[in-house]
Amino acid sequence: MRTILATLFTILLLLPPLRAGERRDSVIVSLVTCWPGKEVYELCGHEAIRVRGEGIDSVWNYGVFDFNEPNFVGRFVSGQTDYMLASYPFPLFMAEYVQGNRRVVEQDLNLSQEEAWRLLGMLREEALPRNRTYRYNYVKDNCATRIVDRVDQAADRRVIYPDTVKYGTFRREMRSYHKDYPWYQFGIDLALGSGLDAGIPGRAEMFVPIEMMEKVDGAHFDDGAPLVARTRILFEGGENASLPPTPWYVTPLFIFSLLSLLMILIAIVQLRRKRIVRWIYSVWFGVLGLVGCLTAFLVFVSTHEATSPNVLLVLLNPLQLIVAVGVWMGWRGRWMTLPMVWWNVLAVGLLLLAWPMQRQTADPAMFPIMAATVALAASYAIIISTGSYKNSAVLRHNKQINEQVSNSTRRSGNTRRSGSGRSSQAKARGGNRR
Repeated sequence: MRTILATLFTILLLLPPLRAGERRDSVIVSLVTCWPGKEVYELCGHEAIRVRGEGIDSVWNYGVFDFNEPNFVGRFVSGQTDYMLASYPFPLFMAEYVQGNRRVVEQDLNLSQEEAWRLLGMLREEALPRNRTYRYNYVKDNCATRIVDRVDQAADRRVIYPDTVKYGTFRREMRSYHKDYPWYQFGIDLALGSGLDAGIPGRAEMFVPIEMMEKVDGAHFDDGAPLVARTRILFEGGENASLPPTPWYVTPLFIFSLLSLLMILIAIVQLRRKRIVRWIYSVWFGVLGLVGCLTAFLVFVSTHEATSPNVLLVLLNPLQLIVAVGVWMGWRGRWMTLPMVWWNVLAVGLLLLAWPMQRQTADPAMFPIMAATVALAASYAIIISTGSYKNSAVLRHNKQINEQVSNSTRRSGNTRRSGSGRSSQAKARGGNRR
């Protein structure tokens, strides 16, 4: 079924909107709000425009993208994701949400015929192949925000939306819809910086379709007429079409808390034994460094909204790879590893203590990771700085030195004994001559 729908959708997407011969009959423009689904890109739901009338029942969808676009993944990571506006028959649109058991609500807009046809003309022009592609922005330019902007542009009267603030920041709003997907939110909190934590007005919260639906329901024109003429449920669907909540014992907070506690215990044991477990450092700081490469790319290269600044770059940066490699060089590599180790002790430690005093919000699982990083770094710094480093390379070196000293001592002793023997023999010979 999905293959058939995808094929039909692709064919319709490639066709330009039909205009010829269409009469200017009465049309109704409505907003269609679709509840969240189980895929991560469906967690905030979806929004579209429906236009229906005599011989017309079409949907106008700003949420279309092409997975087959060259270098899609690279463009996505770098913030160059392009979405498209497409128009196709409304029943095809509904089939996807009925199949996914996702609730669908429709709001008929209280537009005059002139306003409705103006909006339809704008959509048709924008859906042309030369105009339909736009640079997608998750919170500022998506399937919902574009629709609000087009309605405002088509209306002769100013639309006044409720100015109530429900969440206050983009991150808090996203977390509300991602609560059952903690690993997905963990990744968002790693990748996106303090821009998500800036205060936002009520209108900005409309980037989530359900929030948009609620604010549109309370909106009115400046002449007092309501924006919504009628609301109805097109498909009831289930109460929640997303996956069940993630069990607490496989959440990032629980797993990283256990792992970080283990790292802290290892750091303590290292101090007692004065020996570094090198492979632990390679794995831990290697992972931090690799994640740091992505973080640095998002901060310095990507054009994604709110990826920069990101305070987590203090911990997640490519220089952590120095520790992962340098620890295998033993005492000789201290010139390379110690500066980065002390960075982790001082900078990351200070960040952990001062986190509540800055704006950016982090996933709770990040704090155990910071604590473990400080503990491992401090353990290494103390052992190296006190000259008590006892890794296997140092032990072999010391053993070689001890063997050399022992051999030298034995040779010296043999020489003295030989010299003493020769002197006694000379004395005996002299006595005989006398």
